[in-house]
Amino acid sequence: MGWFTRRSRAADPTTPTKLDREATADDLAALEAFVTSRRGVEFYLEPETTATDTTVVAIAHDGEWIRRRTGSPRAAGKLANRLAVPLYEAARTGYPERMRAWNRAHPERRAR
Repeated sequence: MGWFTRRSRAADPTTPTKLDREATADDLAALEAFVTSRRGVEFYLEPETTATDTTVVAIAHDGEWIRRRTGSPRAAGKLANRLAVPLYEAARTGYPERMRAWNRAHPERRAR
């Protein structure tokens, strides 16, 4: 009897989900450091999901990349404008081939 009661509460769509963590100043600083230490960097905006805050993937000219939380698309846009970096929506444009090539060349960076 109690089993079904607990399951129905957990499956309730009105219950807000909790993100793994919010964006921090360190996240934005890491993106800025990546941009200033590499050339040809572009930002690819990833929308917020039920598990992760809005993120940006910064991809350099050689395909090296990092992903950091930004908190909102507006914050990502402000950072891109301040750093004079193009910002694309990853869902619309996809990721550049140079990123996939870099991933193949650096298997140690793959998520485990």
